[in-house]
Amino acid sequence: MDDSRAAATLTRPQILVKGATKSFSGRVVVDVEELLLGERPIEGLIGPNGAGKTTLMRMIMHSTPLDGGTIEFVQTGEHGNSVVVLSDLPTHRMAGLGVVKSNQVIMDFNKLTIWDSLLLASSEAKFEQPHRIFSERSVYRRHEGEVRAWLDFFPFADPTGFAQSAGEKKLLDIVRCLLLKPRFLLLDEPAAGLPNELTAKVMEAIKFLSDEGTTVVVVEHDLSLIWNICERVHFMAEGQVLLQGEPDEIRKHSTVIEKYLGKGHVAG
Repeated sequence: MDDSRAAATLTRPQILVKGATKSFSGRVVVDVEELLLGERPIEGLIGPNGAGKTTLMRMIMHSTPLDGGTIEFVQTGEHGNSVVVLSDLPTHRMAGLGVVKSNQVIMDFNKLTIWDSLLLASSEAKFEQPHRIFSERSVYRRHEGEVRAWLDFFPFADPTGFAQSAGEKKLLDIVRCLLLKPRFLLLDEPAAGLPNELTAKVMEAIKFLSDEGTTVVVVEHDLSLIWNICERVHFMAEGQVLLQGEPDEIRKHSTVIEKYLGKGHVAG
């Protein structure tokens, strides 16, 4: 079935975490009884360092195996719900579902130029064999315009060279995610290392992707980004999801102030 027609008949996807646990050296890092991600188009996941946010994202993506529980990818179509148990799925099948995650740790992009890295991401979105984009002119042209459009939007110092700074590598990782055209995008600290003007552009790109039908979940310590862009926020601490609600509700909650924002925080 053509991907575009299939997507048109399905609602915005959600991810349901049920009874998911993870421990390291006897210490419980994640213990989530139930969490539904994707009730709103753009959601945030916040909490102090060590809350388990990144580990949970890695569990969703199979980077970290679950000790217990399940994680499901849920879509509703014309004939009812479509449920795929992600925790049972081979890793290579995640891309086929359109579940994509950015990287908190800067990836090593020194083997490909910025331009070539983005071309590959564009071709991966259409499940084309990577070598074709460099060996067949017609395939190259099919992706060239889309890559140039994102390069016009995000200013790289030299797109024909390699990503040099940590901020440029972070931005390259984000743009690769955008080019993959995910159905469900997990962004881990997208603003880390970026100047304010680029953070604003990232927020604009997230909104654009959401308007196109992608569900976006943002893990971020820059709370101004969370409050401004997210329609629903989940608060984690000590491995558990303690609160869920609208941004204004979460930022004013006494538990969030006590465990994360600090006593000196002024809710406004």
